[in-house]
Amino acid sequence: MKFIIVFATILAAALAAPQHYEHHDHHDYDHAEILRYESDVRPDGYKFGFETSDGTQHDAEGHLKEGHDKEHATLVVHGSFSFVDKEGHKYQVNYVADEYGYQPEGTHIPHA
Repeated sequence: MKFIIVFATILAAALAAPQHYEHHDHHDYDHAEILRYESDVRPDGYKFGFETSDGTQHDAEGHLKEGHDKEHATLVVHGSFSFVDKEGHKYQVNYVADEYGYQPEGTHIPHA
């Protein structure tokens, strides 16, 4: 069950980056091209990364971490994503998602 929750959290974070905007020099980025795409999925984890022509990037690596018994493994993910907003500011988020939840860090994210 934790695997599903952690995976859903990671997917939500990946989809949170803006999908439509115009860059500060008025280029239309509705049709961003894929510049880099890598994917390696294994039974015990995965690694992926992509970069598009509009400045969006996402890289992540996940692996299964065995719990106190073999029936309760946790997916541990380390990753980062970045995007450029319509004013041309670049935002980067580094994150860990594990048995303690989704833990993002970025200069634009307020600290508790």
